[in-house]
Amino acid sequence: MDTLTNLKTFLAVSNHGNFTAAARSLHVVPSVVAKRIAQLENTLGNRLFDRTTRTLELTDAGSRLLPSARQCLAEFEALLQHASTDDSKLEGHLRLMLPTTISMAALSRSITRFMATHPGITVETLMSDRSVSPLEENIDVMISGRLAHYDGVVQLPLAPTMVGLYGSPEYLAQRGSPKHPADLVDHDCLVFSPQGNTWAFESSKGPVYVDVQPRLSSDDNYTLTLGAQQGLGLAILPAYIARAGLQDGSLIALMTDIPPQDRWYRAHVPKRNEKLARVRALCEWIREDIEALNSGQDRQAQSAQSS
Repeated sequence: MDTLTNLKTFLAVSNHGNFTAAARSLHVVPSVVAKRIAQLENTLGNRLFDRTTRTLELTDAGSRLLPSARQCLAEFEALLQHASTDDSKLEGHLRLMLPTTISMAALSRSITRFMATHPGITVETLMSDRSVSPLEENIDVMISGRLAHYDGVVQLPLAPTMVGLYGSPEYLAQRGSPKHPADLVDHDCLVFSPQGNTWAFESSKGPVYVDVQPRLSSDDNYTLTLGAQQGLGLAILPAYIARAGLQDGSLIALMTDIPPQDRWYRAHVPKRNEKLARVRALCEWIREDIEALNSGQDRQAQSAQSS
């Protein structure tokens, strides 16, 4: 148990960057933190931090230990939690990592409605569009539109986010409308940076890929939508974001006969959590909300009308 305590202290120091802040987070004095780190270094036979009067940095040994320590403590905490709860019941804690854009549009409301429906559930959410293994961040469920694979993590397909190519009437009046993906090399393009500069389209003969040069690159689809509406260039946008622009005439859908490939949202779940009832229920709940978002429906309003 001392080793586990010392590992928790090691993670706290790594996260905070100094003994004083780590001690504050652990509700102990700095001398206790220093003693625990010394004990852990003695156990491992390696120095974990390079210390000066002003800086504290991980050694190579400390950097190697960090991901394993995170996973070890996460599994230990999960073991304690599983021993004290019934995994078949919709109760317990969920730590979630959610993509920013779709969370602003739907998932934040989805999560809070899920909690209201299941009072035994507690939730912690982190908004991030970066690619990271859920095991490294002690995440129970990570929702992502990225195609990524992580050791010890399973992927649960949820729903596609339907996308299209859009531009403003003003831009198209000046630059013309592309008829084929190859035409995009002559256009200003607004790129969703997590997907990269290679755009994929579906033609009757199969996938078509084109490398575009971004005039604007952003990890936020709302920024790209504003850029497209203001005539900065063409953008591939989720249909649920572009819908308002189509209705008010500030956006026009392009190349509908050769549409961009849809992007699937997936739940990335550590294998140890895959069969938990609360995880399965949340994933199904989010799947239904993404499908409702794609179709332009409000599932909360539908529920209210049917009740």
